[in-house]
Amino acid sequence: MFQLKSSPRSAFDPVLVQDPVYLRQAETKDFQTWASLREESRRHLVAWEGDWAPEALQAAAFKQRLKLFAQEKQNGRAVSLFIFHRDSRALVGGITLTNIRYGAARAATLGYWIGAPYTRRGYGAAAVTALVGHAVDAIGLNRIEAACQAENAASRALLLKCGFIQEGIARDYLRINGEWRDHDLYAITAKDFRNRETPPTDLR
Repeated sequence: MFQLKSSPRSAFDPVLVQDPVYLRQAETKDFQTWASLREESRRHLVAWEGDWAPEALQAAAFKQRLKLFAQEKQNGRAVSLFIFHRDSRALVGGITLTNIRYGAARAATLGYWIGAPYTRRGYGAAAVTALVGHAVDAIGLNRIEAACQAENAASRALLLKCGFIQEGIARDYLRINGEWRDHDLYAITAKDFRNRETPPTDLR
């Protein structure tokens, strides 16, 4: 993984490359592609995400999301990136680092989604590896946390592949499809990331 150096960027507005994907901040021009992929992936995603509002895929909602993440970025509290296939430039998903804490904790929460046509191809693992590496090396975080439902075998496998360790269970952690759902809790530390056996470039 490396950060492109073509133009000055802060640690909260990176362009990251980790074969076979690259990651960059979402832009207004991405709306239609994003909305189409999300709609195509609705059945796949609603089992694992918070309830979708009726206006979730509208342009106004997309612009509001960009505005909120821009504010969080300015405050050093979040990184939100789209995931693209490096060769075809197709949008394949999204990934976020939110709730960034400093001081003694130096931790954050990881979230991600992969569109239905692109699952189980290693794109999610590559994106997670890239962003975790960036969080450790560029932002200076020590701990990245993630959560997934026990039934989400693909997400569980992705986190384990990327070096996350299951630490426990959070009861009624998120409201999914109208019901509060338990989630398994995972985390990776900077030490874990640097000591993992498989180099990031092998995660495909």
